[in-house]
Amino acid sequence: MSQYQPRIVGAPNSLEYRVFIEDAVSKKVVSPFHDIPLFANQERTVFNMVVEIPRWTNAKLEISKDEFLNPIKQDTKKGKLRFVRNCFPHHGYIWNYGAFPQTWEDPTHAHPDTKAKGDNDPVDVIEIGELVAYPGQVKQVKILGTMALLDEGETDWKVIVIDINDPLAPKLNDIEDVEKHLPGLLRATNEWFRIYKIPDGKPENNFAFSGEAKNRKYATEVVLETHDAWTRLISKVIPAKTADYDIQVANVSVTESPYTISTDDEQYKNLPKHAPKPANPIDPSIDKWFFLSGQPNL
Repeated sequence: MSQYQPRIVGAPNSLEYRVFIEDAVSKKVVSPFHDIPLFANQERTVFNMVVEIPRWTNAKLEISKDEFLNPIKQDTKKGKLRFVRNCFPHHGYIWNYGAFPQTWEDPTHAHPDTKAKGDNDPVDVIEIGELVAYPGQVKQVKILGTMALLDEGETDWKVIVIDINDPLAPKLNDIEDVEKHLPGLLRATNEWFRIYKIPDGKPENNFAFSGEAKNRKYATEVVLETHDAWTRLISKVIPAKTADYDIQVANVSVTESPYTISTDDEQYKNLPKHAPKPANPIDPSIDKWFFLSGQPNL
């Protein structure tokens, strides 16, 4: 049984939909950004991943940086819910998509290899195991490698992982194992990230390293660097609010943080109870397939 469970509020595919994360035993709400530990074992070889988006779905869900205790919500643009479009032959997200807790891509720091600053988010994670996850699920994963998307001038790491309980996990230990046991997945992943914004009128995305996926060692170093950046943020070495960003840093368990609150806090006491509703229908236009030409830049 997982240590965490989702507290669902409202209907999926609505502006009101929120997925809070709570401790499965105490029912205490925790921040998926700040409270869930990055490391899932003492050796620091297994990591916790917070699932935002299940494979084969289209709703663009993400940990909110601007709401108290950072629930997962659906992203919006100009007041409308955002859905990723289907670019042939892909349908929705082609892996379970989420983030590493206790990481932050510092927007004030340019990475020496990509020459671009961080995107101000927790590090994105793509989990390539066989099971379809659910929003708010906390998986234990091992790192296999990473791609580096250059998204509108910002470094946007996409760390490739596998659930440690997946049948293939014992055979997947580094990036070359992915091509060996899941042939075509890295190429498809490159293509997916390169073209997924084109139906919305945006240009192709670019990659650092010519689209090459870096290995486990490199990816792990990236994750540790972003964990260090998060540590500076949550301990107030770096401000949580500047002219460029404003991050909700309230948490219930980070001992070195001046932002830690108790369950007696008024905002905490006003958190909504578990109240899921049936999903709202999605506009049929989201099912459309877009046929785009071009070759992966691999």
